[in-house]
Amino acid sequence: MNSSIQAINEHVQRAASWVPPLQQEVGRVIIGQKDLVDRLLVGLIANGHLLLEGVPGLAKTLALKTLAGAINAKFQRIQFTPDMLPADIVGTLVYNPRDGNFTQKRGPVFANLILADEINRAPAKVQSALLEAMQERQVTLGEETLPLPDPFLVLATQNPIEQEGTYPLPEAQVDRFMLKLRVNYPTRPEERAILDRMATTAPSLDVRRVLDPEHIVASRQAVDSIYVDDKVKDYIVELVFATRDPKAHRLDLEPYIQFGASPRATINLTLAAKAWAFLQGRGYVTPQDVKSIAPDIFRHRVIASYEAEAENLTSDDLVRRILDAVPVP
Repeated sequence: MNSSIQAINEHVQRAASWVPPLQQEVGRVIIGQKDLVDRLLVGLIANGHLLLEGVPGLAKTLALKTLAGAINAKFQRIQFTPDMLPADIVGTLVYNPRDGNFTQKRGPVFANLILADEINRAPAKVQSALLEAMQERQVTLGEETLPLPDPFLVLATQNPIEQEGTYPLPEAQVDRFMLKLRVNYPTRPEERAILDRMATTAPSLDVRRVLDPEHIVASRQAVDSIYVDDKVKDYIVELVFATRDPKAHRLDLEPYIQFGASPRATINLTLAAKAWAFLQGRGYVTPQDVKSIAPDIFRHRVIASYEAEAENLTSDDLVRRILDAVPVP
């Protein structure tokens, strides 16, 4: 390891000193779901958003609320319903007949951590209002453009069970999420620990503040400085191109992939791999970092065809084959 990378490594280790205490504090409340908590931290420090798929009752709301308490950030939960309007998300102008002026009434989107619960329950216009705020990091009310707080992370959830009365997110909008996660049931020991801790009429969920939002924003400078070797960059590009042209990579997946990953996947995979290395306290990205985070980056960007569905192949199956086939540097 040359001296410049060694210097970056030491700088990242100092900048990431808050990570273990934060993980420990969140782990005091959230039993299991380590992948969810780690991916939330990746989204925070890489300035991205998460789309989450999982059945009800898997501590999605509790995880984000606990994280917000541990970093002293403002948390808002928005329950999406079919009768919602964009103003219910971003806010509106209220007319005051006494003085003839309009006053701003800010919506719940003006918070650091947003839980968009069952985002596919709301019509497209409401979804677009939130997704615009995610992309632009600002909201326009009347003639004034208002910046959103920093850090700003949206965790949007979708219920995979009930699909009646839903408005599925279009692929172009899903692509705006950095990561898509699938949350599974806890293990047997975790379930028993949940029983011991939570089976009371008033479970103790007090969270100790570990750091402030400013520390998260400052950590992004260290994330940007993390070294990515040219071979690792080439590996990232090869993975993305393998989703678009599998035949060129000796993969017989062309009939099963309707659309491959977009250039946004290349950018997000690099940023997420840097963030993952940061969480490990490393100043450089390894191919294993890329491979670890790639399924969550590609899951919603590699669109399976009807032929794949007929053979019970999911996007996860296709991504797994691509990761196994592309040579690791």
